[in-house]
Amino acid sequence: MTARPHRRPSLFARLPYWLLAILLLLVLGLWAITSDQTYSGIFQSLVGGVFTTLWVTCIAFVAATVLGLLVALARTSSIRPLRELATFYVEIIRGIPILVFLFYIAFVAAPAMVGAFNWVLAPFIDWGWIAPATVRGFDFVWRAIFALTVCYSAFIAEVFRAGIEAVGRGQIEAARSLGLSRWHCFRLIIFPQALRTILPPLGNDFVSMVKDSALVSALGVQDITQLGKLSASSSFLFFETYNVVAFLYLTMTISLSLLVRWLERFMDRKASR
Repeated sequence: MTARPHRRPSLFARLPYWLLAILLLLVLGLWAITSDQTYSGIFQSLVGGVFTTLWVTCIAFVAATVLGLLVALARTSSIRPLRELATFYVEIIRGIPILVFLFYIAFVAAPAMVGAFNWVLAPFIDWGWIAPATVRGFDFVWRAIFALTVCYSAFIAEVFRAGIEAVGRGQIEAARSLGLSRWHCFRLIIFPQALRTILPPLGNDFVSMVKDSALVSALGVQDITQLGKLSASSSFLFFETYNVVAFLYLTMTISLSLLVRWLERFMDRKASR
């Protein structure tokens, strides 16, 4: 008697129940938006905020990644004053709530930066070559981007530091003994190996920034949350409006989370070869 060939479970059977439940919620939300005029109108009034949310998040995340890498390199430096300064930066930023820091940047740091700009370029302003900068000219969108950049750079710096320190010290010493400079050692030995450890947490930080970008609505930035707030206050359809707001955020974060999970599995398979 021949044994039956093993049948691989279908894709539907392999999906986890929690993901099926979330997909069901998304399908119900999409059905409500396409079939109900109330939900459809709310969606059309909020869809412009999606582009603002993604634009603010992408710009802030790229800047925070660059700044976080520099801070991480300072934290792993052999120069103690540089290492202590970077550690001080990380601990201070991570100890302040993002919303508080957002207000601090918007209403304290921004006027200070404008004043410093005018002071440095005072001769050119007196000669009439350039116009003096004003606080009103410092757009709140860029204040929000700057605040998110500084806040998340502290968290991303810890991700980079963990990835760099995960590389065996023996490999670094061997590379140095072969005559590689510190830059070539970092570029050819440390960073390629650290990247496998760094990428998944970086993806999770990006997902978190998409959600935390809702805080910029406190500054009046026209993102999803701010447009939802304005729509609900004018129509009094709070239940329907915030259902659409939650649907938009959930669609973005679940898609990005699944992409990060796929990236983790891809990196694991690549590392096991």
